[in-house]
Amino acid sequence: MLDNIGLLKGITGKMGWLSHRQVLVAQNVANSDTPGYIPSDLKKVDFGAVMGAAQNKPMIKQVTTNDGHIGHGVKGPSIEAREQRSVYEAAPDGENAVDLEEQLFKSQSIALDYSLMANLYRKNMNMMRIAIGKA
Repeated sequence: MLDNIGLLKGITGKMGWLSHRQVLVAQNVANSDTPGYIPSDLKKVDFGAVMGAAQNKPMIKQVTTNDGHIGHGVKGPSIEAREQRSVYEAAPDGENAVDLEEQLFKSQSIALDYSLMANLYRKNMNMMRIAIGKA
């Protein structure tokens, strides 16, 4: 029954993505002293592609009803994503691309995002319980 609710599907999907990303970051940290090891990370989800796929479904279209409204074709400033910053921390063998500080920052960020998703899921479930009268 809960599989049909898009919001909960999105939250659980994001939690799964974050879990897998945390595994990769843990592998990077575990192999930080392995010669020649190259750190890996998941690709960021292209939100534009996801929304483009969702546009094929029937939905309410946005319309500007006033000249003061911002049109849906307006683009904001582009932000270039950095994959991995240059390594300034020397690895034990000098042949490793893992920056422990960066990996630990990623791990903390993933943990905070996962906690946010878990709280959103819990709040939405509580709201549904209230709505059906089982709170």
